[in-house]
Amino acid sequence: MAIHVQLCRFNGFESHSHGSPITLSKIASGIASSSPDTTCLARIMRLLVLKKIFTVNSQSNGGEPLYSLTPSSKWLLHDTDLSLAPILLMENHLWAVAPWHCLSSCVKEGGIAFQKAHGHEIWEFAALNPEFNKMFNEGMACTAKITLRAIISSYEDGFRSLKLVVDVVGGTVAAMVEIVKAYPHIKVINFDLPHVVATAPEYHGVYHVGGDMFDAIPKADAVFMKWILHDWSDEHCVKILKNCRKAIPEKTGKVIIIDVVLNPEGDGLFDNTGLVFDLVMIAHTSGRKERTEPEWKRLLEDGGFLRYKIIKIPALPSIIEAYPE
Repeated sequence: MAIHVQLCRFNGFESHSHGSPITLSKIASGIASSSPDTTCLARIMRLLVLKKIFTVNSQSNGGEPLYSLTPSSKWLLHDTDLSLAPILLMENHLWAVAPWHCLSSCVKEGGIAFQKAHGHEIWEFAALNPEFNKMFNEGMACTAKITLRAIISSYEDGFRSLKLVVDVVGGTVAAMVEIVKAYPHIKVINFDLPHVVATAPEYHGVYHVGGDMFDAIPKADAVFMKWILHDWSDEHCVKILKNCRKAIPEKTGKVIIIDVVLNPEGDGLFDNTGLVFDLVMIAHTSGRKERTEPEWKRLLEDGGFLRYKIIKIPALPSIIEAYPE
């Protein structure tokens, strides 16, 4: 996959300013090299055409074949508003790939794959390696942007009735700023650890509150948690959910969870990608996992939420609405 991204970064495709298909020679001219191997490039392009990353058409005048972008490759461009290039470059970097070679060891003897590969868990490694930290943050940011766009467009009815929302582990409030822009009647409590909210930017309608979600969560109409619970064990999640239940009204409150709902029997794009992401959790983290609907149901019931609804959106995660009654 990394080669797909690299090809889309070449001058001919990155700006996609030609407005028409281009030749292999033109693609090669955008490579940062004085003597690119066009034969090697042609063989790579042949496979990528088969994989529908690019298309190729012969010219009627017998000139060089012309290559074009496809819907898939357009997601890999850098100069577009919504791009998956940063997350693909991160996941295909040697630092991120190395832990996958430790999965056999993890199965045999346990342990954390990333730590086996690099001597540190991923967060420690990021703190010690600014280049990896930047690459990781850019990867997370690009996926968050796409997911937010899907949430805002797909959950209008869910946001319309809310006045006050607490964003648990909201961090730099990037998610809620976009939601407040789309729904300006909503006020948001950005709830995170004190040292995190101390440096969070100010934004109209967003109020920063420091604390620990394992102790208590500020009261609101709804609790919003985006990609939070998959980072924690079932025991930790139940504790968080119980605190969520205390924070919202018994009759009208709800928890809005943005997370993957695995479907091992499915064969759709998101079904397959969800299972891959579950293995990413093994390769890169400790004790974290994606969950199936029965696993979510059990978790929600143990946390005090006997009723829930799963809302599919055009993104990898789903919206899980959970209610106390």
